[in-house]
Amino acid sequence: MTKSSKTTNESRRDFLKITAVGGLAASAPMIFMKSAHAYLNEPKGATVTLGFNVPQTGAYADEGADELRAYKLAVKHLNGEGDGGLLNTMKPLSLKGSGILGKKVQYVTGDTQTKSDAARASAKRMIEKDGAVMITGGSSSGVAIAVQSLCQEAGVIFMAGLTHSNDTTGKDKRKHGFRHFFNTEMSGAALAPILEKEFGKDRVAYHLTADYTWGWSQEGSIKKYTEALGWKTQSAVRTPLGAGDFSQYITPVLNSGADVLVLNHYGKDMVNSLTQAVQFGLRDKQVNGKDFQIVVPLFSRLMAQGAGENIKGIFGSTNWNWSLKDAGSQAFVKSFGAEYGFPPSQAAHTCYVQTLLYANACEMAGTFNPCGVIAALEGFKFDGMGNGPTEYRAEDHQCFKDVLVVRGNENPSSQFDLLEVVDITPRAKVEYPPSMLGGDLGSCNA
Repeated sequence: MTKSSKTTNESRRDFLKITAVGGLAASAPMIFMKSAHAYLNEPKGATVTLGFNVPQTGAYADEGADELRAYKLAVKHLNGEGDGGLLNTMKPLSLKGSGILGKKVQYVTGDTQTKSDAARASAKRMIEKDGAVMITGGSSSGVAIAVQSLCQEAGVIFMAGLTHSNDTTGKDKRKHGFRHFFNTEMSGAALAPILEKEFGKDRVAYHLTADYTWGWSQEGSIKKYTEALGWKTQSAVRTPLGAGDFSQYITPVLNSGADVLVLNHYGKDMVNSLTQAVQFGLRDKQVNGKDFQIVVPLFSRLMAQGAGENIKGIFGSTNWNWSLKDAGSQAFVKSFGAEYGFPPSQAAHTCYVQTLLYANACEMAGTFNPCGVIAALEGFKFDGMGNGPTEYRAEDHQCFKDVLVVRGNENPSSQFDLLEVVDITPRAKVEYPPSMLGGDLGSCNA
């Protein structure tokens, strides 16, 4: 059989062989092309397959479960089932509620385990065995960056789920990768003015930081903006992902001279570290003549639920909150609540939106070819999906929109009313030059 007549399955096997031995060679895109217009996993029948790659186990499993709920709801709405959700509010809209380009949407799932190797393996399986034309998911920036790179090599689109590290659309950005979620640079820019207002300029911070790309990025951004206020950084200590017991890291804080603890943790790690910090009496202390404070730069309602009473009064930032009153947010909360009996998290929101944005781009382009989809998404401006007017910036594939600063609600009205929005920071105050975070998108690989 000649190279030009290879079947799609043979091309997929070639892809697996090459990636298994350390990545694709520069000429690898040719492996997937049967002709100038062919691309990997081009849907030929009545259906199109999407791959949902989320942490179903590990430290971020709660977030992953909510992401998967949102993905399933998005598929229902794309296929014309249910109340349509954000298809009723998104503008501009090319989707018709009849699948994508007339093909019914189906999906496969994978468990990232919050581990990059496991995430790449499950994404590879969905591409090679299941014919997924798009991969989406997250909850760990390390996972998102690894899978984004794989998708670039394979020639499929990656619509990142929850990933907050600057690197995802910075030094590790890829032409095939897109992020709706905000990043640590935006968190720092939005949080700093509120921290100055609430706690003053003369503070000493102690950072406990998840030891991977997101934690490093979050620590760096918070230090950048708080030190510009006049804060001093006493220490920055790295902690392993999924540590569980943080007592050995919290004990040194007690006599460090710091009067603010910054927890650069997420998911169950944040729940555990915050709970233990409160149990150690940090919030009852006075240091340097000031009440000791704790800051959690990245919040979610799921984390707030896990932390219980300990979350009250704690400041942080979030990508979206179910309490927002705009039409898009209310439509999504209504649909998700009717389906599952409780409001969605920020992770659920970004994953649902990403799925619709991908599908809409395919309709705009009139093709599933990744080069056409990329062209449709780059510079795309939309509204009606929460967070106000939003743009997928062409230069780095980062969405820019308003950023929420939140505080743990002191007087919640329900078990879900846990985060109070204290400030909506406009896009203009969190935007930065495309070149600031480095990286190179490269070119489309079809």
